[in-house]
Amino acid sequence: MKILIRIIMFVVIGGMFFSIMGRVQPGYEKNYTILYSDFIQDIRNGSVSEVTITGETVKGKRSNGERFVTYNPDDAHMIDDLIEYGVKIKVATPEKQSMLMQIFISWAPMLLLIGVWVYFYRKQQGGGAGGGAGGQMGMGKSRAKLLEEDQIKVGFADVAGVEEAKEDIMEIVDFLRDPSKYEFVGGKIPHGVLLVGPPGTGKTLLARAIAGEAAVPFFSISGSDFVEMFVGVGASRVRDMFEQAKKRAPCIIFIDEIDAVGRQRGGSGPGGGGNDEREQTLNQLLVEMDGFSGNEGIIVIAATNRSDVLDKALLRPGRFDREVHVGLPDIKGREQILNVHIKKVPQAEDVSIRDLARGTPGFSGAELANLVNEGALLAARNNKRIVTMNDLDRARDKLLMGAEKQSMVMRKEDLLMTAYHEAGHAIVGQNVPEHDPVYKVSIMPRGGALGITMFLPERDQYSASKDKLESQISGLFGGRIAEAIIYGNNKVTTGASNDIERATQLARNMVTKWGLSEKLGPMDYGDSEGYMGSQSKPMSEQMAKVIDDEIRIVIDRNYQRAEDILNDNMEILHNMAQALMDWETIDKFQIEQLLKGDKLDPPEDEPEESDTDIDGNVEIEVDNEGVQLDKPAGAHGHQEI
Repeated sequence: MKILIRIIMFVVIGGMFFSIMGRVQPGYEKNYTILYSDFIQDIRNGSVSEVTITGETVKGKRSNGERFVTYNPDDAHMIDDLIEYGVKIKVATPEKQSMLMQIFISWAPMLLLIGVWVYFYRKQQGGGAGGGAGGQMGMGKSRAKLLEEDQIKVGFADVAGVEEAKEDIMEIVDFLRDPSKYEFVGGKIPHGVLLVGPPGTGKTLLARAIAGEAAVPFFSISGSDFVEMFVGVGASRVRDMFEQAKKRAPCIIFIDEIDAVGRQRGGSGPGGGGNDEREQTLNQLLVEMDGFSGNEGIIVIAATNRSDVLDKALLRPGRFDREVHVGLPDIKGREQILNVHIKKVPQAEDVSIRDLARGTPGFSGAELANLVNEGALLAARNNKRIVTMNDLDRARDKLLMGAEKQSMVMRKEDLLMTAYHEAGHAIVGQNVPEHDPVYKVSIMPRGGALGITMFLPERDQYSASKDKLESQISGLFGGRIAEAIIYGNNKVTTGASNDIERATQLARNMVTKWGLSEKLGPMDYGDSEGYMGSQSKPMSEQMAKVIDDEIRIVIDRNYQRAEDILNDNMEILHNMAQALMDWETIDKFQIEQLLKGDKLDPPEDEPEESDTDIDGNVEIEVDNEGVQLDKPAGAHGHQEI
């Protein structure tokens, strides 16, 4: 194909070259063009000795031998002037190109474009393989990338935080190392393993680690690489991939994002939809994994975030007959993952991986790696040679809540109101049962919030009691109540909009979903989006009113409790608000001092960074960031993790 394109380009360029050269007449290489008016004037001055007329082109020669060119604008009197002043006139017949050359010149650009389009199309489809069936062979060639056993430098030691998943797939490694061990007792290794889990949990890394531990070739491909616009291309690529794998068995085929090709067929079920090319590709994959032709020694590993949309035939025994869940790591897993990534950066002695793991509940492996990288970037930005705990703490806060808005200018009155609001959250949270202890309070704008109150969970939490949920509701109302107590009910701002939304949602779930209402008992009365929604369960107006009354009781009870706590701790509220105005950010040790009734001395010098005095304990429960509205006090943060 490349040779054909080169021939076309050579012929086109050559034809254009000879066409141009054919138009150049000997003896006129040094002509220069003059204006037609100057040409007429020269004739009348007698300085023109002869001319040669070729169509509209007039080539002349002066008495001194100088040559020139001009163009006749269809002037009927030019010949009369030439005859009158004795100028010799020659008339040349324009050269005509052959009919074949004219056709070739007119079609050459189109042929060139067609050739270039075919070349790039074939290159996109996988390159042309030789032979008479080169086009189809190129389009149907597998795009799987092969890594030999010596190229895979990843093992189970490089995959942390997924110990249960590694145990589930350990026998696959044993089988690839010594198949006879299982064949002797009549055991059959699973043909396929499906890795299911949220994004960033290390599914792809785990698949490479299997190949690295077993020391076998590793074929890697994405599900979207199979599907093309032409029907049959994907199926051909599946066949070619398995043919290559058979030649290198035992080996591993890894298909990332398999839901791109393995969705349910026929448009039934979630994620379904008809597509002839995708369905034919899926059919071929099903046949190759468990059909008449044996594929012994080939282990297919696939990864997806959406196992619910996969075709049932793909998940039956004999194909992907083992499903391994790769979930978010717990505190021990996060510590292991951080240990893997923190080794890559120079760290200070105050870095506590344990505390950092406690402060990142819900983080995936990829997010933890990004956390360490952000900490290194912050250290480099401040011209540091090592990464400190403060850098990692600030990086964590940035990932959770957004960057600090140090350029944002607020009036002192608005800052003071924000200080009272955040102090209200902190004081109520410290005085209700089972609430996570407060860790940090800040009035530095960050993300969509003008202030933030952060709480420190003691451990990973998987469920919550009624007392804990009601304490969270009381804590959420602490900011709004503080504004009302200090400034009056008519001065309360919209900053608590998100706090109210979350408190109401918690109370609604307690009544309608979690069975925590004494009057309604353990029954499900609707989804979390509201029992009057279009997808909710049908209920009478009387029952809807009972639910409303129960929600109101929960809200009022906890609102009153938060108000009583702040009234009993008014001096602490004033002291904490003043400390926030002085320091902008106060840590848990300063908060403990304030809760004892002491005051904080203002800083001697303005701190360069709002997080300067923050220690290494970073397990947090952060209040939800409110929605910023164009109101005087803006939004305040109260986000729980």
